[in-house]
Formats: sequence, structure tokens, C-alpha cells
Amino acid sequence: MIAAIAFYVFAAILLASAAMVVSSRNPVHSVLFLILAFFNAAALFLLAGAEFLAMILVIVYVGAVAVLFLFVVMMLDIDFVELRSGFQRYLPVGLTIGVVLLIELGVVLSGWTFAAGSSALRFAPRSETVHNTAQIGRLLYTDYVFLFQASGLVLLVAMIGAIVLTLRDKGDSRRQVIAVQVGRTPKSALTMINVPSGAGIKQMGILRPHALEPPEAGDLPSQDHHGHDAHEPEDAHSGGHP
Repeated sequence: MIAAIAFYVFAAILLASAAMVVSSRNPVHSVLFLILAFFNAAALFLLAGAEFLAMILVIVYVGAVAVLFLFVVMMLDIDFVELRSGFQRYLPVGLTIGVVLLIELGVVLSGWTFAAGSSALRFAPRSETVHNTAQIGRLLYTDYVFLFQASGLVLLVAMIGAIVLTLRDKGDSRRQVIAVQVGRTPKSALTMINVPSGAGIKQMGILRPHALEPPEAGDLPSQDHHGHDAHEPEDAHSGGHP
């Protein structure tokens, strides 16, 4: 009974936070709702007995991916006034597309029938001797290894596409020429200089900064024959005694 109540509570919060992710106008708020959705999904995994997936969801997605999204969104210079200005203009188109998708989902669900005995095949059989992590690894890397590799290729193509779309060549960047690097020889890359002893770094073309020129003779304070400043009182050098 308690597990069923917890399931419905976590599922309701998950659906509400997922809706707020796509409907919130502030991107920072969307990422925060996404983190809330990840936590509730991890709680559902715990209720289903998949504690390894729950920990992976919290550590990887919440601790790395969602936090990275939050940092990137906070670093972006987003004009929220301009972002809100186009909401009313595209609202009819968005509502039309939403209604069409809702009708399509209703048609699909209305003609959906469950096969006999399908309720027993929804989950993979659990072994009492093998722990949860080993069973997940066996399913991923043995039974569904080709689907796992295909998903990795899809993510690789998406990453390459994102790099290609965001790469901008300014024209003044230095490009790497592999043939020139491979064809370099010590004779073309090094310059040997015979610096004699005591010559210093001037022989290599490195010059020291010029020393400060001494002040002109007229700028120096006048001194008497004892070496004292003529403008200073005598008491300053005699310790103040008469």
C-alpha cells in the first residue's frame, strides 16, 4: 500500500516537472525542473528494484549533465523580453500542432490491445543469485549489444552534427598542416648559434632594456664642500644639537 502511494506521488511530481521543463519561459527554471524530474525518476527506479539505475541517474545525469546544462544556460546572454515577445505570435501554430498530436495519440491508444500473457513479459526475469548490476550488464552487453552500439552511433552522429553546426571559421585562425609537420627536419626547425663566452644574450639578438640616463647637472641639488645639501638646515646633520 505504501509503495503504491509512493509510486503515484513520485509519478505525479515527475509528470508535472517534465511539463514545466518544456513550458517554463526561463531556461534556468527549466533546468531546475529537469533536475527535479531526474530525482523523481530515480525514486521510481528504487521502487522497481533497480537501485543501480537510480544511482546512475542521480550521479551521471543530475551530478554532471544537468549541472553542465545549468552552467551553460546561465552563461548564455538571453534576452527574456525578446523571448516572450514571440510567444503570442506562434501560439496559434503551437496549439494547432498540439491538438493534432493529441488526436493522433488518442487514435493510437484507442486501437491498442494487449496480447494474452503480455503482463508477465513486461520485465526481464530476475535471478535471486545474481545481483542487480550484473543482470543489467548482461542484458545491455549480451542480449541487446547491437541496440546498445546503435544508440552509441546515434549519439556520435548527434555530437558531430552539433560541432559542425556551431563551428564558425573566422578566417584568421591557424590551421594544422600535417604534411608540413611530418616533413620537418632538425635543419629547418633548429638554428644553431655559436655564442662565445662572456658575450651574453646580445649575440642571440636579445637585447636588454636601456638603463636610465643620469639626471642633468642642473637638476641635482647644490651641495657644500662637506657634501651636505645647501638647502637643508645644519641641524638636520648635526643631530639637532646647537
